[in-house]
Amino acid sequence: MEIVYVYVKKRNEFGRQCNFSDRPAELHVDILPDPSLAASFIERDPCDVPIQCTQEMSEHEVNTERFESVSRGINHVEGGWPKDVNPQEMEQTIRFRKKVEKDEFYVNTIMQLGSQMEHCIKQNNAIDIYQEYFEDEEVVEDSEEQPSAKTINVFRDPNEVKRTATSVSWHPDGSKLAVAYSSLEFQKATKDMSLDSYLWNIDNPNKPDMALKPVSPLVCLEYNPKDSHILVGGCYNGQIAYWDSRKGSQPLEMSTIEHSHRDPVYKVIWLQSKTGTDCFSASTDGQVLWWDIRKMSEPTEKLVLDPSKKGNLDNSLGAISLEFETTMPTKFMVGTEQGLVVSCNRKAKTPAEKIVCTYSGHHGPIYALQRNPFFPKNFLTVADWTARIWSEDIKESSIMWTKYHMAYLTDGCWSPVRPSVFYTVKMDGTLDVWDILFKQNDPTLSLKVCDEALQSLRVQDQGHLLACGSQLGTTTLLEISPGLCTLQRNEKALVTAMFEREAKREKILEARQREMRLKERSRSEQSKEDDGAKDHDGEESVEELIARAEADFYEMVDAELKKREKGDKQNREKDVCEEKEVRTGTP
Repeated sequence: MEIVYVYVKKRNEFGRQCNFSDRPAELHVDILPDPSLAASFIERDPCDVPIQCTQEMSEHEVNTERFESVSRGINHVEGGWPKDVNPQEMEQTIRFRKKVEKDEFYVNTIMQLGSQMEHCIKQNNAIDIYQEYFEDEEVVEDSEEQPSAKTINVFRDPNEVKRTATSVSWHPDGSKLAVAYSSLEFQKATKDMSLDSYLWNIDNPNKPDMALKPVSPLVCLEYNPKDSHILVGGCYNGQIAYWDSRKGSQPLEMSTIEHSHRDPVYKVIWLQSKTGTDCFSASTDGQVLWWDIRKMSEPTEKLVLDPSKKGNLDNSLGAISLEFETTMPTKFMVGTEQGLVVSCNRKAKTPAEKIVCTYSGHHGPIYALQRNPFFPKNFLTVADWTARIWSEDIKESSIMWTKYHMAYLTDGCWSPVRPSVFYTVKMDGTLDVWDILFKQNDPTLSLKVCDEALQSLRVQDQGHLLACGSQLGTTTLLEISPGLCTLQRNEKALVTAMFEREAKREKILEARQREMRLKERSRSEQSKEDDGAKDHDGEESVEELIARAEADFYEMVDAELKKREKGDKQNREKDVCEEKEVRTGTP
């Protein structure tokens, strides 16, 4: 195991370049001929011998003693934390850092250690005088390639009866794919349809690395970010199961039927916890359930998505998608079948307070819901024929949206490396790549991946690879061009300005609409008051109005009748004249 840590520093940040100078040749050694050595040789005349600058050597083979070398290394882990602080927990480390930074000795200590650390780093820096230090920068400036994506591999469902690839999850190191297969069409599953889902190595599309064998087809499947051997899946029958890839294809434990969901589990997400064993799930039965995989007999917590906040399961909204951001451990969001996004607070005291607010703007189920990795206040929703970008501060409408497509959108996600790029897939088998800094009306890149509908989408954490799952169980692995997965200059600042500008615009428009509604309401109330005042004047005024309306009506009828009679008279006279002309033959 080779463990090497390289300190990298740009050439222009330290030292000076080596400058070479031109000078004449210098004689260092002069070896004179030795006549006494001639006695040791026999002259051969003529002699034609090719001469090389190096010594001539012959090939020899010898048996040597075998020597096996072993490379050993030491893993250095993060240390120096107190016993009560877990370095894996972001909240605890941030809290401890803030506490230390307030100490008056902190700055002095850092200044003292800084000079020593700088000395050690300089010792580890080695200068290569032939290295081109600014080669990369020149390449970046010169190359302006068109956005593109190319197919790397295709992973097909190995069974005869093909099923939909409903969910795709990347291994934390990006070397494997976990694909969940199931048929979501109601009562379309046949007896000979396989229940298995598979783990694929991205370099081997011919055979899956491992098969997962649940009791019911998996609708969703997720790798544990802390322990990559652990996977959790949500089944079509509502159960939750988890696997350890080191211990075989069978699930280690499953939730009991009576304490599970009543509908298919469409989404499972791992929570950020000390143990790394907590997750939560959502289903169209209107419930969000929290689980600890060490004890799957019943959920640790439950939330009913009742918008009236009464906890009534009959009035609950069916959940299709989930969103959880580790930097906001108390918040989570749910996308529903009814086109609403429900924002929730897990740490609220009562179940009614857990549902904070809703965002409405779609006509159908929200298949994808994800916060922007760089700007968590802004989130993406994919449903019906559009993708929309929202701001948490504006509940009335989204701040940006795509045009209405001809095909239904089925999934979408943000790029993990570029804040302005997101991906969507459609029912016509097309992948769209959107760069909102480049243009908002049309996708930057539209790629026909396959002929059948695409149902799932996931981007690798490094942002270079993307996996799309189709209706017939084909998972296509695509490599994105460098321009779409390399952070551009000033991109964060530009996207921040764009989101703020659009949010401000929506606030202004909403305030104007609110003002117009108030004016309309006050106008209608005023007209009601006027009608009431007229009623108080007496019944004669009403009768007069009715009589006047009747008189106007009959006047209009009489005028129309007279007009028609006049027209008929003119037509008769015209007919008589024409008949006379025919008889006499004179006009």
